[in-house]
Amino acid sequence: MVNMLWNIFIMDYAGSGSNEVYKEYKKMSILFINGSPNKDGNTVRLAEKLLAGKEYETLHLVDYRLYSYGQKFEEDQFAEIVKKMKEDEIVVIGSPVYWHNMSGAVRNLLDRFYGPVRAGELSGKKFVFLFQGAAPEKWMMEKAEYTMSRFASMYGMDYVGMVTDSKEAERISNKL
Repeated sequence: MVNMLWNIFIMDYAGSGSNEVYKEYKKMSILFINGSPNKDGNTVRLAEKLLAGKEYETLHLVDYRLYSYGQKFEEDQFAEIVKKMKEDEIVVIGSPVYWHNMSGAVRNLLDRFYGPVRAGELSGKKFVFLFQGAAPEKWMMEKAEYTMSRFASMYGMDYVGMVTDSKEAERISNKL
């Protein structure tokens, strides 16, 4: 089942006072940004559970040239990633647990926001963070949750929550 939003249009015919209500379906656009170098790994599988029954686009960070904060290269694709995020209504970023934290690709993406993207520039979007690993400790998840909730807040997104397992994926999916 594809997730849909209602758009309601009320039209007043030439001031006659006769209003007609038109309803139209609009597909909810969802972008999943995979921060794992593995395109078929656990991060993608957890995203599939979260987004089951919904249409979404997957952007694999490993396919993009995303240089470190402060580097200036002509072929850098940071602007393309931000453009896609701006186009969608829901943004999901997923990361495996690497060295007790999110992957370098995701960390690099967040770092790159500082400066080129204005505070509040992604207002009105919903944001979910997927963070999966074999046995992340509580402090790791708390640090990741803090970072991602602050990221969402700074850029105006509604932080829906962090997903670390199938049960949470199902619970959060109902909020999208």
